[in-house]
Amino acid sequence: MKEEEAKKRIEELRNRINYHNYRYYILADPEISDEKYDELYRELVSLEEQFPQLITPDSPTQKVGGEPLKEFKSVRHELPMLSLDNTYNFDEIREFDRRIKELLGVNEDIEYTVEPKIDGVAVRVVYEKGVLKLGATRGNGIVGDDITENIKTIKRLPLKLLDATIDIDVRGEVFMDRNTFLELNEIREESGEKPFANPRNAAAGSLKLLDPKEVAKRNLDLFIHSVSRQIFPDISTHFDTLKRLRKLGLPVIENNALATGINEVIDAINSWDKLREEQRYMTDGMVIKVNRLDFHDKLGNTAKAPRWAIAYKFKAKQARTELKDVIFQVGRTGIVTPVAILKPVFLAGSTISRTTLHNMDEIKRLGIKIGDTVVVEKGGDVIPKIVGYESSYRKGNEKEILPPKICPVCESKLVKLPDEVAIRCININCPAQIKRRIEHFAERNAMDIRGLGEELISKLVDTGFVKDIASIYTLKPEELMSIERMGKKSSENLIAAIEKSKDRDYFRVLYALGIRYVGINTAKILAKKYRNIDELAEAKSDDLASIEGVGPKIAESITDFFNTARNRDLIEKLKNFGVRMESEKMESGPKPLKGLKIVVTGSLKNYSRQEIKDLIESMGGHSTESVSKATDYVIVGENPGSKYEKALKLNIKTISEEEFEKLIGKN
Repeated sequence: MKEEEAKKRIEELRNRINYHNYRYYILADPEISDEKYDELYRELVSLEEQFPQLITPDSPTQKVGGEPLKEFKSVRHELPMLSLDNTYNFDEIREFDRRIKELLGVNEDIEYTVEPKIDGVAVRVVYEKGVLKLGATRGNGIVGDDITENIKTIKRLPLKLLDATIDIDVRGEVFMDRNTFLELNEIREESGEKPFANPRNAAAGSLKLLDPKEVAKRNLDLFIHSVSRQIFPDISTHFDTLKRLRKLGLPVIENNALATGINEVIDAINSWDKLREEQRYMTDGMVIKVNRLDFHDKLGNTAKAPRWAIAYKFKAKQARTELKDVIFQVGRTGIVTPVAILKPVFLAGSTISRTTLHNMDEIKRLGIKIGDTVVVEKGGDVIPKIVGYESSYRKGNEKEILPPKICPVCESKLVKLPDEVAIRCININCPAQIKRRIEHFAERNAMDIRGLGEELISKLVDTGFVKDIASIYTLKPEELMSIERMGKKSSENLIAAIEKSKDRDYFRVLYALGIRYVGINTAKILAKKYRNIDELAEAKSDDLASIEGVGPKIAESITDFFNTARNRDLIEKLKNFGVRMESEKMESGPKPLKGLKIVVTGSLKNYSRQEIKDLIESMGGHSTESVSKATDYVIVGENPGSKYEKALKLNIKTISEEEFEKLIGKN
């Protein structure tokens, strides 16, 4: 076949495949069999392989994921992506309706749309001449991340609209359906990774992956639910706008309904509440929107949300079941946590058989006993917790839940420090603590050692191959291959991942060490202040406590950590193995903000909140969150909040974005 013929056939195949994708994914009404569809798709793949110069970004074959990204670029939204005000009862919904009528100056019933509120990640999607050009996260509402390559992998989102002439800018929600979520967590647990807490976190974590091919494996989905502005001159309502978007091939929010008057809105909410557990996606509420678009313009927005829409949040689902037992688990810092063992109960889409009770004070607060009929609730429809018990079900043979006196793992005596609610095992060689410390060291935000999960760590500690964090760097392939289910390839991959971890950022190493109260953000602060681990180890408690974001409690924990001989020995071992223990050299250049404390409020034109903070720090200043007498400047953007008012009250100097740039010599 000649190139000109191939070009014509490729265009024909793409149009046919796009049409059949629309029939299958959007209308759920396919016209051809899967076999026939696969035949068309294979022919397109074959032709594009023969004529790679004819491959275009909007081809259906390009949904498998592009090349890995180095980082996400920032995207400034033309119009702010606002959030929604929340309401939790029908009285508040009626008040919303009353407020709408008052603002519009009308007495008749308002027509609303009622739509499921998808528990996912807010995104913006832009098409130019019918071709997908941009996918972006909401971010801070003004600036988000460019996730175009990742969003392209969503099967139901067309790379090319059925109308190849139109430019549109729409908003939606990326989500992970129930079955995909459960399967993903099952895989993560089997591989030793920490499961996601809920589908929203799973979707957000997937969109943050830098490799689109990995995103494609997550099987994300998306619903379009609104537009940034009126885009169809002949359409005057939100409901009809969604219908038009659906005809273009977009996956529009399902189960949206029209309701005239607030009573019909409440009826629609009640109807959906009975059906939502049957859906393939998680919903945490309903969104009520004024249907007429001209009313949107009249009602306008507050700084954070449109006045013409509100979200009704469902109450968490509850179930009753028997508390069969309470066991105690040991964490990496020695904290012993009670875990409830429940008679399995199905609740909000999954079977619950255990849940954390946090500490003995929580057990006392709940007043529960072993044998009780307890009330289990799912916060966000995913995370289970016990919220109480049914006193009328008690028979008198229930057992008190007593705090353990010895460690359930190493049988050492447990202690309770005066200022803590937690019970602790203080045996530093307790196998459970060693395992948890290594799990923390290897997690993604820390050393990111892929393949070193909970199950494998447990086996390595039990067999004696690993005795502490440092000894993972002495592991040999033959040792790993002696572990059940560890073959040659997986052992070599793990050794390579361990070796690669030696060059992680210094702040990640600080976090990975597991210093009590030092999270990833505190670790970043410490790494900026103390350029290597030796400087930090010698730091005085008072100096540490004076650092913005640290304070006395964390300072004491840091000094205690470095004053402990076994921790100093661990650091020396890690140094000898080549683990990075210092930051890159400080950037040279002028520091016009040296020593100045600066607060930012409102939306800036040229910077995201993180970008302006980083710039302040790079210029020698301190970016702080709250305004006080010690504040030197407050940078004021659009729609400033209470920080601006406080600055005026305290007579703190306020400057614009342009004045700030002059201050640092940019203009």
